[in-house]
Amino acid sequence: MPTDRATFGGGCFWCTEAAFKELDGVERVTSGYAGGDVADPTYEQVCRGNTGHAEVVQVEYDPDVITYPDLLQVFFTVHDPTQLNRQGPDVGTQYRSIVLYHDDEQREQVERFLVELSEEDAYDDDIVTEVEPLSKFYEAEQRHQDYYEKNPDDRYCSFYAEPKVKKVREKFGDRVTAEQ
Repeated sequence: MPTDRATFGGGCFWCTEAAFKELDGVERVTSGYAGGDVADPTYEQVCRGNTGHAEVVQVEYDPDVITYPDLLQVFFTVHDPTQLNRQGPDVGTQYRSIVLYHDDEQREQVERFLVELSEEDAYDDDIVTEVEPLSKFYEAEQRHQDYYEKNPDDRYCSFYAEPKVKKVREKFGDRVTAEQ
C-alpha cells in the first residue's frame, strides 16, 4: 500500500489532527512543528512565538484511497484561512495558516486549489495561507499526539476540536472511516 505525506498548519494541532484522523485513507496523523528556524523546538518554545515554527500536522495517507486535493478540501473547510496568525482563541505566528508542500506536484496542486477558491469567492476575506516547501518536520512531544482522543473531556477540545470533527463527519461523510 503506497503512502504519501502532507503537512498542514491551521491553528492548534490538536484540532487539526482530530479532523484529519476521521478520514478513510489517512493512516497516521502526527502533530509537530515546521516552518521555522530553530532546530528541535519544544512546545514551550513554539508557544512563545519566537521560533518561526507553526503548529502543524503531518498526514500519512494512501493516495489510492484519498487524494492530496481531497486533503486540501478538508483542510480549507476545518479552519479559517483568512485569519492572519490566529485561529479561534489561539493568536500568534505559531497558529498561522500554512501548507508545507513535499514536492513540486503538491506545490502546483495547492497553488491551483487556492486560485480556484479565490475565483469562487469561497471566503468573504482574502486567503492568507502561506505556501512553503517543507524543509524539516519536528514531531511534537508525546503528550500532544492523539490529544483529542486521549482527552475527550478537555474543555478546549470540546469547544474547538469537536466542532471540526463534526464538520468533517457532516461534510465529508462519504470519506469518513467506518471505524468511527
